[in-house]
Amino acid sequence: MALDYHKCAQEIVDHIGGRENVAQAAHCATRLRLVIKDNSKVDKDYLDNVEGVKGMFESNGQLQLIIGTGTVNKVYDEFLAITGMTAATKDDVKAAAAAKAPLWRRLLKPIGDVFVPILPAIVASGLMMGIVEALGKAIPSFSGSDWYAFLDTVSNTAFAYLPVIVAVSAARVFGGNIFLGAVIGLLMIHSNFLNGWNAGSADAINTFFGVKNGIAPKWHLVGNFITIRRIGYQGHVIPVIIAIYLMSKIEKWLHDHVPEIIDLFVTPLCTVFVTALLTLWIVGPIFGQLESWVLIGARILVKNPIGSCAMGALYPWTVVMGLHHMYNVIEAGMLAETGLNTWMPIASAANFAQFGACLAVGIRTKSEKTRAVAVPSALSAALGITEPAIFGVNLRFFKPFIGGMIGGAVGALVAAFLGIGATAYGVTGIPGYLTINNPLLYTVILAVAGGVAFIITMATFHENAPAAKKAPAATNAPDTKVIDKVIIKCDEGEVKAPIEGKVVARDQIPDDTFASGVLGDGVGIEPDGDTVYAPFDGTISTVAESKHAIGITGPNDMELLIHVGVDTVSMNGDGFEPFVKEGDTVKAGQKLLTFDRKKIKDAGHPDIVVVLLTNSDDMKNVQINKD
Repeated sequence: MALDYHKCAQEIVDHIGGRENVAQAAHCATRLRLVIKDNSKVDKDYLDNVEGVKGMFESNGQLQLIIGTGTVNKVYDEFLAITGMTAATKDDVKAAAAAKAPLWRRLLKPIGDVFVPILPAIVASGLMMGIVEALGKAIPSFSGSDWYAFLDTVSNTAFAYLPVIVAVSAARVFGGNIFLGAVIGLLMIHSNFLNGWNAGSADAINTFFGVKNGIAPKWHLVGNFITIRRIGYQGHVIPVIIAIYLMSKIEKWLHDHVPEIIDLFVTPLCTVFVTALLTLWIVGPIFGQLESWVLIGARILVKNPIGSCAMGALYPWTVVMGLHHMYNVIEAGMLAETGLNTWMPIASAANFAQFGACLAVGIRTKSEKTRAVAVPSALSAALGITEPAIFGVNLRFFKPFIGGMIGGAVGALVAAFLGIGATAYGVTGIPGYLTINNPLLYTVILAVAGGVAFIITMATFHENAPAAKKAPAATNAPDTKVIDKVIIKCDEGEVKAPIEGKVVARDQIPDDTFASGVLGDGVGIEPDGDTVYAPFDGTISTVAESKHAIGITGPNDMELLIHVGVDTVSMNGDGFEPFVKEGDTVKAGQKLLTFDRKKIKDAGHPDIVVVLLTNSDDMKNVQINKD
């Protein structure tokens, strides 16, 4: 009997909370993809029994109903007719799912997306800068050597040209041409501009431009209406990201409106010109004014304990905005007036607090991938270079960032009461011992700031749930194991076997739903062991309440389902022990799940492990390898 497409669609609509509870709807070759506004209104038990719905799962903020090839598009058409919605693409659905995230996460996500890929460069440079600077202070003769000059040049390259690295990464995130992004990044630190780190120095301006009034000249493009300040953006982050965001939007608009015959040269030409003009005319000056306000406020705040406390908390935000290098102007002024830089202990407290928070993440996380970033980033922060810790870890998870702000505030308050200072500027954290006037009290400040942040983060950071007790049959299973056998390969990536055993073709899996391919293409594995390992680096998208199945989203949005046994949902979790939870990041070879094969067989179920690429219809050139 043929499926009644209208009835199927109507039942789906009726039991997902109606039209008003659907934010977006699309379909792929086998599944109806829905973004639901309020999940509490969804009757999942009913949906699971709707005629025509062969399965259901949630992934990346989407409710996906498995209907099948050749059928889903007809049900989808009826769904649109009933709800009055318009057709959407899978990208529209993904965007709608992402839009459901909290506002602060949506605002911070682009920054994290931009910085995560460039972390290796920042971490390496940050560690080397701290070590070289410390050696130069400890061994005066070394600071004048060619080796010091060479190492100093190598170590600060990533920071000297940070806008270029950020621009390339931002172009990738916002969908712009990465080479055009590189051009904009290079423009913002062009040698025709005064180095942005020296922008507050009248002497530097006079030397660079040959003027006498300490005011950087401008290019007057249209009288006084369009003027360009000749000051670069070294060390800045936010103006670069804004510029590349604008560039990507401009480029996309031009691609959509410029005739193809001239698109190749008109679009990049106009994109670079318009972006350069808007960035240097509007974005730059606004950010420059913000810098001025921050510096004026800082001078006022550091004069009293309450202000110092506030600056200890706010300092990491100025790092996020790329303003922190400008504090050298304040420090230089303090040294000129009193010979003592009382700002340095406040900055050190803020930086060391980010170290404490980042270290806590490295200790508390169950993700080897997160730990691999957090530990070296914490070390970098201890040496006074906090960008890796802030952008790569603390701001990404946010709670550690807040813990660092609180630790910085408490440490800065202590610093204000103790009244110590430094005889130089430009170094914080551990290298600060070389310039501080009271090392013992400085130690107290660092211990308080880092300790408070560490304790708060340890108490509030819950990326991973505590590991459950191991199942009896898995007591000797290693925590990591990469099985060097590729079972699924496509243009987007490859999937390694999550467990050792004999690989069988999908159509040999003893379950009609799995074997038919409606859940996606893949294989079955007759297991030799009882431990499932991650088949690639990715994010856990779902863990079944009955603990027998795990979903993982991997490279290029590959969505994988690992299902242990057939009909094992009826075991209600007995014999299964997951070691991850939804939202966890995992690394290839990381332990995901253990199961008791004897209990599965005693319950009358096959113990075959099903591995399916659930969105195989979205992937290119999918190849299944069972040999």
